[in-house]
Amino acid sequence: MFRRVLIANRGEIALRIIRACQELGIETVCVYSEADADAPYLRLADRAICIGPGPSKDSYLNIPRIIAAAEIADVDAIHPGYGFLSERADFAAICRDCKIEFIGPSPEAMGKLGDKVEAKRYAKAAKVPVFPGSEGAIEEEEEAVEVANEIGYPVIIKAAAGGGGRGMRVCHNEATLRTNIKKAQQEALAAFGNGAVFIEKFLERARHVEIQTLGDKHGHAVHLFERDCSMQRRHQKV
Repeated sequence: MFRRVLIANRGEIALRIIRACQELGIETVCVYSEADADAPYLRLADRAICIGPGPSKDSYLNIPRIIAAAEIADVDAIHPGYGFLSERADFAAICRDCKIEFIGPSPEAMGKLGDKVEAKRYAKAAKVPVFPGSEGAIEEEEEAVEVANEIGYPVIIKAAAGGGGRGMRVCHNEATLRTNIKKAQQEALAAFGNGAVFIEKFLERARHVEIQTLGDKHGHAVHLFERDCSMQRRHQKV
């Protein structure tokens, strides 16, 4: 059991982690940006450390500052929540190098599945059916238009490193695709530190059903049955 955990996230996500840690008797350390200095959830943590100004790139995406805060607070582990650094294999590797437990997948696993473009390649290699779309990350606007014309509209732009609905845009024609491709790249870069996006065919009437699995480094694994995630707001499960 961990003694003290640093929460590398903010808002409701951080609050949920604080509550879970409190139930387990684990001390919590929150990091926060100057913009979140008066956030109520910080008062529930055992300690809070400011890691920089408001923009995410200077705070919640700033790996050296988060690691420094973890070392100052003498934590056993870092919980990334979701979004921000939660799917960054390099961050998980740095935590391991610093002898800090990363609460999440190993760097090796994230290197394969944390990037949705790479994950799709592994799925195809394993003969798992995937949606038609770009073979890799989209770099240029004209490349996006070419892919969309090939698979047909509507299409959806997705952030390769994304989650929580960030960096996603549904496009029903070429005009909206051209308008949104750069916006999606910029949003993905700001949210995840990685501006790579890809394109897939968008199904307008579909159910989103997940089977969630959880495993540990000792070889134990469980699944949490089906979860209907069809009710969404801004592409984020409600």
